[in-house]
Amino acid sequence: MTRQMTGAKMVVQALKDQGVDTVFGYPGGAVLPIYDEIFQQNDIRHILVRHEQGAVHAAEGYARSTGKVGVALVTSGPGATNAVTGLTDALLDSIPLVVLTGQVPTFMIGSDAFQEADTVGITRPCTKHNWLAKETDTLSETLHQAFHVARSGRPGPVLIDIPKDVQFASGTYTAPEKSDTSIYEPETKGDITAINELVEALEKAERPVFYTGGGVINSGPKASKLLRELVDATGIPITSTLMGLGAYPASGENWLGMLGMHGLYEANMAMHDCDLMINIGARFDDRITGLISAFSPGSTKVHIDIDPSSINKVIKADIPIVGDVESVLTDILKVWKARGRAVNREAIAKWQEQISDWRKVECLKYTQEGKTIKPQYALARLEALTKEHDRYITTEVGQHQMWAAQYLGFEDPNRWMTSGGLGTMGYGTPASIGVQVAHPDSLVINVAGEASWLMNMQEMGTAVQFRLPVKQFILNNERLGMVRQWQELLHGERYSHSWSEALPDFVKLAEAFGAKGIICSDPDDLDEAIMEMINYDGPVIFDCLVEKHENCFPMIPSGKPHNEMLLGEASTQGAIEAGGAVLV
Repeated sequence: MTRQMTGAKMVVQALKDQGVDTVFGYPGGAVLPIYDEIFQQNDIRHILVRHEQGAVHAAEGYARSTGKVGVALVTSGPGATNAVTGLTDALLDSIPLVVLTGQVPTFMIGSDAFQEADTVGITRPCTKHNWLAKETDTLSETLHQAFHVARSGRPGPVLIDIPKDVQFASGTYTAPEKSDTSIYEPETKGDITAINELVEALEKAERPVFYTGGGVINSGPKASKLLRELVDATGIPITSTLMGLGAYPASGENWLGMLGMHGLYEANMAMHDCDLMINIGARFDDRITGLISAFSPGSTKVHIDIDPSSINKVIKADIPIVGDVESVLTDILKVWKARGRAVNREAIAKWQEQISDWRKVECLKYTQEGKTIKPQYALARLEALTKEHDRYITTEVGQHQMWAAQYLGFEDPNRWMTSGGLGTMGYGTPASIGVQVAHPDSLVINVAGEASWLMNMQEMGTAVQFRLPVKQFILNNERLGMVRQWQELLHGERYSHSWSEALPDFVKLAEAFGAKGIICSDPDDLDEAIMEMINYDGPVIFDCLVEKHENCFPMIPSGKPHNEMLLGEASTQGAIEAGGAVLV
C-alpha cells in the first residue's frame, strides 16, 4: 500500500522502517523540515552533538558496537563538509553509516546560494556511494537502497543529499520490501575449489598462522564463533590487526596478540617465519605489512575478503577467496571436517614451541618505579580493574591507542572502537558517546591522549546533556606523543612543535561542563582514582599524568621487515637471546 507524504516525513518514516532508533545530528536551515518531523514523533531518539564531525564519529561508535547501521543528520554547506572526516574514517574502517545532508532547493543548486556546497562531489571519494535526491517520489526508494548498500558486502558509509524543496514537497512513499536491492548484490559465497585448496594447504602446513582483521567482526557474531572453532580445533596460532581485536579472545591459548608496526614480538616473528599465512578479513594495510618485499617471505598466502578489489591490491594471494567471512569459514570447517580434521600436529607443536621462545622476550615488559606513572602501568591497572565489567573501549589516536591495544584484553567482538585506517585524532570522545547511547548500562571508557582529546572535547556537552556516563581516561604526557617519538627516533631529536605550552586544567574543564574531574600523578594513588572514576554515576574526565618521554615499543621502523623491531630496554636482551634480529 502506497502513501502520500512530504519528503521530510519520508525520511523519518524510512528510518523507522529500517529499524533505526537513534540519530546523531546538528540542525541547520537546510534540514529544518526533517527536524520538524523528528519533533513530532517519539520512536527515534535524536542526540544533539556539538559538531558535525562528532555526529559521524558518534554514529560510528554506535554502529561498531552494535553491528547496526549508524545514522547522522547534518545541514548543508559547512554541516556537510564538517562530516567529511567522519565519512573518510568510516570508509577506511568499513563502518556502515547513512549520513543525511540538507541541500539548498533544487532550483538554487549551482547559484552559489547561502550554505551551498557540492556535497555529492565532495563526498564521492569518501563514501561507498552517494545520491543527490532530486525528486520526492523517488526519495524513499533512495533511502532504502542507502541502508542496503551501507550494510551489504564490505560495509561502509553512504550519503544522501536532500534539497530543501524535496523535503517540503509531497510524493509517494515506498516501503522497504518494495525497494529494489538488485542495484547491489555482492558475492558472499566463496569459491569451493579455492576453499578445498586452502584446506589441503592447512593440512600440510608446518608453520601456519591465521591473520585476521575487522572483516571478521563486520561479518557478524557467528563469524567470530566459527573463527574460534577453527583456531581451537586446529591448534594454529592467530594474530590480528588493530581493527580485528576481540574476534578471537585475548585469553585464548593460541592468541599471539596484535600484529604490525606496534604489534607483539611473537606475532611479528610468526608472520615473518610462517609457511602458510591465512588472511581473513584484513586488507594488508601498510601498518601491518612493513617492507612489502620482505613481508612473510616464505609463506603460501591465502586472502579471504568480501571486497574483490582488496585481493592482490597490496600482496599477491596464492589462494584468493572472495566471499563473506561467515560463509567462507562455514565452508572451510565443513570441508576440513569431511576430510578427517587433519593437520600436521607434530610440526605445529614444534611451531608453538618456537612461539613460546619468542614470548619469553616479554616485549611488553616495563618497569614501574619512582613517583611517575608509566603509561603502560596506567593501562595495565585499568585492565585489571575493569576487565570484569560489561566494558566497551574507544580510543583517540597516538601512543595511547597502541598501548591500549597492547595492554587491554578483548574477549569478544564489538568491544573495541578505534580509528584504524585514517588515524583520526578526535575520534574517541564522540565515538564513546555513540557507544554509551547504544549500551546505556555498560562501562564505556575512552582511552585518550591530551592532544587528541582536545580536538573534539566539546562533545562532553553532549555527554552531560544526555546523562551519558562516559569515562574519558586521558594519558597526559603534555606531548604529541607519537610525533615526539618519531622525532626522537628518526629526526635527530628535533622536537618541532610536538608539545603544547597552554594545556587546560582538565579537572576545572570537567567541572565547567558539569562533569566530574579527577587528576592522578602518583602510581600509589592510581587504583583508588580509577575506582572513583568507575563508580561515579556520570561523565568523568580523568587526567592521568604520565611519563612525558616514554616510547611505545615494539616498533617496526618504516622500511623494515617484521623480524627487525625496536624494543624497549627491558626486552631487547631477551630478543637477542631468542635469536631475533633486533634493531638497537
